[in-house]
Amino acid sequence: MTNCIFCKIAAKQIPSDVVYEDDELLAFKDINPAAPVHLLVIPKQHVATLSECKDGDAAMLGRMMALVPKLAAEHGCAVSYDGDGQPSGGYKTMINSGPDGGQEVYHLHLHMYGGPRPWKGQR
Repeated sequence: MTNCIFCKIAAKQIPSDVVYEDDELLAFKDINPAAPVHLLVIPKQHVATLSECKDGDAAMLGRMMALVPKLAAEHGCAVSYDGDGQPSGGYKTMINSGPDGGQEVYHLHLHMYGGPRPWKGQR
């Protein structure tokens, strides 16, 4: 897609603050963060929405999700437990799909939010 901003980021035509990259995926900091930690995970190959994913995309989607806990730990958002087994920390993931789902950039992307709350617009 020649006009897709995330395709341009993946192709290194637009700079971004990359936190992870492999042959298939790219993760970078959101330029308008809604939380102290706000990362985006995208496939390098253009897929407009989650609704366009097929059975053959299951492995790629799984890798996107499996990457999140690693990124969360690297950015201080991992879930941890105290001596009494009480959890602390954590993060939220979200994929917006279509206009009613709040999608603004039509390139599949997973948001990872973390850090002390409340976040912008979140309770």
